[in-house]
Amino acid sequence: MIRFIFIALFLVLYLILSCPIMLILLLVRKINAKKADIIMQRIVQCALSIVWHMAGVKLTTLGLDNIPDDQAVLFVGNHQSFFDVIISYSQMKRQTAYIAKKSFKKWPLLSWNMMFLHCLFLDRENLRQGVKTIMTAAEMAREDGISIFIFPEGTRNKGEESELAPFHDGSFKVAQRGKVPIIPVSFNNTAAVFEQHMPKIKPQHVVIEYGKPVFWDELTKEEKKRVGEHFREILTEMVVKNKELV
Repeated sequence: MIRFIFIALFLVLYLILSCPIMLILLLVRKINAKKADIIMQRIVQCALSIVWHMAGVKLTTLGLDNIPDDQAVLFVGNHQSFFDVIISYSQMKRQTAYIAKKSFKKWPLLSWNMMFLHCLFLDRENLRQGVKTIMTAAEMAREDGISIFIFPEGTRNKGEESELAPFHDGSFKVAQRGKVPIIPVSFNNTAAVFEQHMPKIKPQHVVIEYGKPVFWDELTKEEKKRVGEHFREILTEMVVKNKELV
């Protein structure tokens, strides 16, 4: 419980201090938008790294060199914990925007940080708005070179780690329309840090693996037809394999 209190206090302090930082960077944006975005990303990455270190996470990362340095990508991952985002964002080499649930917009200080970093909010109950969000993400990847990170399960899976929920096929339109490769990202044991015993935070060994890039045009006709299930199988295999490492 002590870890939870310290992390909560740290996050509150960070969110308060981030307001004047963002105001300054808004001015910098008028001169050099790219520089302002990178500065903000590094600040957030530093803060999130502190969070998972405070949580006592022992991290094993595999396949980090599979992430290209010279182009945007679509990251697709299984999702069981808030720590999936906390840990993975701290490792992003390029500008990366996450696609989050619309409900996060209700958290002012947090949502302001997310919007500054170009994150998008998806309303899965509004099909037209959902399609618009995915198309916006594709344009960001194609035109602005911003990588997109999405969890195709749609929400955190509270079941068995290796039993991934069905993937939404629409998530992969980002790669198809954005002309960027897809990188599967598997998370092992992140739920054991927090979600399995809320509000306590317990030190755990977490494993993240970044798979090899997959290009849309390299998929077979059948794989494109069932693209969500295809990548769900890939990620399930990665999760099962890495259980031995935890």
